[in-house]
Amino acid sequence: MDKKFETKLVQAGRRPTRDYGFVNPPLTRGSTVLYPDIATKQAIGPRRLEPVEIYGLYGNETHFALEAALAELEGGSRAQVTGSGLSAITVPLLAYLKAGDHLLVPDSVYGPTRSFCDGMLRRYGVETSYYDPMISPDALTPKFRPQTRVLFTESPGSHTFEVQDIPALAALAHARGAKLFLDNTWGIGHFAPFEKGVDVSIHALTKYPGGHSDIILGAVVVNTDEDWHWLRNGALELGNYASPDDCWLALRGLRTLAVRLKAQEAAGLRLAHWLADRPEIARVLHPALPSCPGHEIWARDFTGSCGLFGAVFAPRYSAAQVVGFIDALTLFGIGASWGGYESLVLPTTGTIKRTEGTGSFEGHAVRFQVGLEHTDDLIADLTQALDRLG
Repeated sequence: MDKKFETKLVQAGRRPTRDYGFVNPPLTRGSTVLYPDIATKQAIGPRRLEPVEIYGLYGNETHFALEAALAELEGGSRAQVTGSGLSAITVPLLAYLKAGDHLLVPDSVYGPTRSFCDGMLRRYGVETSYYDPMISPDALTPKFRPQTRVLFTESPGSHTFEVQDIPALAALAHARGAKLFLDNTWGIGHFAPFEKGVDVSIHALTKYPGGHSDIILGAVVVNTDEDWHWLRNGALELGNYASPDDCWLALRGLRTLAVRLKAQEAAGLRLAHWLADRPEIARVLHPALPSCPGHEIWARDFTGSCGLFGAVFAPRYSAAQVVGFIDALTLFGIGASWGGYESLVLPTTGTIKRTEGTGSFEGHAVRFQVGLEHTDDLIADLTQALDRLG
């Protein structure tokens, strides 16, 4: 039976519904695994690519349950949990790349991804080139080199929400012998990566899967034996490990993800449309709105959206005035991350480094994470803060 996303969230990574036992998989902690005899240890030891308990670092039943659920949700074959969203980016990059390789990364990428590429990867002899996230495949082709091994994508882009043409970019990467990586954190539940040609799908489980702003966790999903070999061996060689406590909380978070996503999508869209009608706002950077770069690609490739989007203020407002607007809000916390139950806001102009001349808009910008508060209350809070701008 081809199950829907909501059903997969409830059923994946746990016993079949009619099996005897508790509803939720148990939380298992442990380092040492005991074997009945040496022959058993020798037989199990080489099975590092399988969900088998070999040693604590290799994972246990709590890790394996979450990984199985994520692979099923993404339409992939295997998943590897990591200790953070950032490690879900760095682990596969280190696993796939070697000295002398070349990497292509969108100019709109998450700041710590750029820092890793310009820092550790550069020191290890891997060169990174940045490209306009809205570039056409034809225009991007000359940036490929014989040693280009990975085309990294992030769609929508960090803070500025450009939606990339992933199927076209995947076809280009594969034609040039490269892998297509996608940071799919924003698109969980709404973008099917492997149907669109993605090789490696990356997630910060800290966000919507966790849902309660109390875990740090990441995951990488693949769909072929070849990619699983690179990813799993790389993760183990790097000593990657995720807390089983956080894995258990992420599993619990998955069970309610569909209803939270639906509620936060609706709330985000209401606020986005409301802000678009305010005279203080020049444009709203929400992929579901035509004012967002790549909106037509979003409409083609995504089944929905989440509660994270940006807004650009009219040019007449200074950076200090935008900060004053943020400080005047009472229901939007000032903090990084997103995907939790609480609403957040951050100024974004100038916070993401750009080297290819992208991400410039009419005025200063902010990013909103819309939580589960009543939208009437959030709009009232926005109204009083905007009214102070004059």
